[in-house]
Amino acid sequence: MAAAPRPDLLDRLAVQTAERESAQLLRRLRTIEHADGPWLETGGRRLLSFCSNDYLGLAQHPQLIAAFKRVADDEGVGSTSAHLISGHRAEHAMLEEALAAWTGRERALLFSTGYMANLGVLQALLTRGDLCVQDKLNHACLLDGAQLSGAELKRYPHADMAAAARQLAVHGGAAALLATDGVFSMDGDVAPLRELATLCRRERATLMVDDAHGLGVLGDDGAGSVRAAGLGQRDVPILMATLGKALGCAGAFVAGPVALIDGLMQFARPYIYTTAMPPAVAAAALVAVQLAQADSWRRDKLTALIQRFRTGAAQLGLTLSSSTSAIQPLVLGDAQAALNAAHALEQQGLLVTAIRPPTVPAGSARLRITLSAAHEEENIDRLLGALETLRLAPATG
Repeated sequence: MAAAPRPDLLDRLAVQTAERESAQLLRRLRTIEHADGPWLETGGRRLLSFCSNDYLGLAQHPQLIAAFKRVADDEGVGSTSAHLISGHRAEHAMLEEALAAWTGRERALLFSTGYMANLGVLQALLTRGDLCVQDKLNHACLLDGAQLSGAELKRYPHADMAAAARQLAVHGGAAALLATDGVFSMDGDVAPLRELATLCRRERATLMVDDAHGLGVLGDDGAGSVRAAGLGQRDVPILMATLGKALGCAGAFVAGPVALIDGLMQFARPYIYTTAMPPAVAAAALVAVQLAQADSWRRDKLTALIQRFRTGAAQLGLTLSSSTSAIQPLVLGDAQAALNAAHALEQQGLLVTAIRPPTVPAGSARLRITLSAAHEEENIDRLLGALETLRLAPATG
């Protein structure tokens, strides 16, 4: 009897893509021709953006640009090698020292992306037979890292402390890591970090926080959600954060005890086998770290803009989440409703991304509105005015 023909992988992928398109869930690429602060030029139009993660408005800061140019002129662009070969430059070393000091950690280690940092940490720490407990709304890279490690992954309902405790108790004798976002990327709320730290101490589990959206924004000096919660390295031994959001650059880092960093250098495959970030990027990021700490007015301004938006939204009868961060989602439920709303805003000169499943749970499609210190009060008022027109339009539901 002849074996059934093998499925064609590209044909199968094409079918899956067509199914996603029919469900109004197809992702599409948009090319930005020019950026000028919160203003973006695309398709011949100039749009006011409310979908960037440049929370402190540093991405085009002249001091960052000057640092990048200075090192690029001196050393070129690429680092040309992995950190452990010949790619680790003085700029990387200085940035790691600054990040460790800022976050109150013994050491820090640079990664090329936040995704790779989380994969590297979880793959290096966990193995088959271990337990990894995570919030259901964690970023995809934390979930992927746990699955790739071979550890048993248990997910608890968002911010449900009782459920997290039950999940940790499933295998009381197994080595356990609890991983959570500090600020959740699609909802904007902050994890109950103090409660999680207490739980992990009680259960002898290791706590890891992904602070990609908290670093630079939260805490008196911008050191992030962990510092804002009054926690330190003993409470949260593993801290990951990115350089491409509030710091306006690219890349990521992991910070913690010496034993963690030494171990990652030996066993984190995404670190060992990846070309180091360009030294010019590291030089720009170092300036961003310094500005983020010194320019507290940026956080003050961002906080004021967030409050202005939330007050105005409440006056319009719009239902927002409990987020007090720069991420202010407006949940519309239906994917088509979110697309319609985003299109209507774009017709009014505003760029706000519609976020749909599978990025967010089914039935929770939304406009992910993000604010920046680069915005001005009149920008917020313009957004609120546009949202008021949408609220009266039946097509946006």
